[in-house]
Amino acid sequence: MSANGERLRDPRQRAERATRILDVAGELLLRHGYRRVTIDDVAAEAAIGKGTVYLHWKTREQLFRAVFAREVLFAMDELRQAIEDDARTCLLHRFASTYYLAIAGRPLLRRFLLGDPDLLGKLTSSPDGDRDARHGEVARGYFALLTEHGMLRDDLSAAETGHAYQATFEGFLRAGSTPAAPSPEQQADLLARTVQRAFESDTGVPDGTAEQVAAAMIGLLSDLITADRDAFGIPRP
Repeated sequence: MSANGERLRDPRQRAERATRILDVAGELLLRHGYRRVTIDDVAAEAAIGKGTVYLHWKTREQLFRAVFAREVLFAMDELRQAIEDDARTCLLHRFASTYYLAIAGRPLLRRFLLGDPDLLGKLTSSPDGDRDARHGEVARGYFALLTEHGMLRDDLSAAETGHAYQATFEGFLRAGSTPAAPSPEQQADLLARTVQRAFESDTGVPDGTAEQVAAAMIGLLSDLITADRDAFGIPRP
């Protein structure tokens, strides 16, 4: 058997190679955009054969979807870690600012979430229904938890709050991409204050309640991260 075949038997080496492919593909996408990056480009930059890339992802589209999915997972894992470190990060305004900063430090992710057509090419017109359903379910679960524990205003339903919050968050992402935008930290602080005043209950949140919601959110995020890794063939760290 060839040395290459032997390497495929080692899960650690296979994961390292997949990670290198994703790193290179992400760099090329950010530099050139979807339309101008080929599997040949990725293979050459990663110093591997073109066929080796296809051992991990069967098509160019699958590879690039995995790149973007991994970017989302990086930010979500950062959010999960923040909630584990401080349960009160589960409050909507702190959740928003933490996630905003996680995205702001990743230009590829920000452009992906904003649907940049130069970056995404045909991926903008072919969304991943299964992935969107998973993420939508987690978002609905989060707002249901906040509503159930009295952490949101009572004059809006969980669905209405979720919709308005998403529009607000995306608006800040777009505004933060302009040349005249304040620093990411200033944007995150303004976002947090806006979300707190617009959507959160005026009553205080006891530590026990925050810990309960945080534990549930850590579970939801952990399950989502695992599901996306498996769906897109993304190696674990």
